[in-house]
Amino acid sequence: MPLSLTPEIEVRILNPRIQASGLPRYQSDLAAGIDLYACLEEPLTVHPQAPAVLVPTGIAILMNDPHRAGLILARSGLGHRKGLVLGQGVGTLDADYGAEIFVSAWLRTPPGSETLTINPGDRIAQLVFVPILRPTFRIVEQFSTTTRRGDGGFGSTGIEATGIE
Repeated sequence: MPLSLTPEIEVRILNPRIQASGLPRYQSDLAAGIDLYACLEEPLTVHPQAPAVLVPTGIAILMNDPHRAGLILARSGLGHRKGLVLGQGVGTLDADYGAEIFVSAWLRTPPGSETLTINPGDRIAQLVFVPILRPTFRIVEQFSTTTRRGDGGFGSTGIEATGIE
């Protein structure tokens, strides 16, 4: 089945409050991700280096296609200027996940720094859809070819397979 570049993704509104803030949409014609909004009843204060908090988005999606996934990413401005990043780095939405989307938010600034307040309706993360390859695995005794890198592992990029660093 060919991968459509404009698939239709089902979206459920789980909390009507989110309609006042914004439904998922691209903010520009060439944006890679859609913004996710905080669907909160009241402002949420995030403290530096405190445990990550889960922020509800008020929506659920269902891709139902094994060749798609959604990646929840930090918004670059919030991460750079304010220190708000995702608690797990990147969130993955599997194609069969249909529950509410939550954003794991963590304030990476040093202890004693200013807190950050997430207000209802704030854009807090972005969702990017990506194609997924689902290979089959073939167990082998050795690989069918060798590379310049050889068996070099972590930290071996650009180092010849001679063993000399």
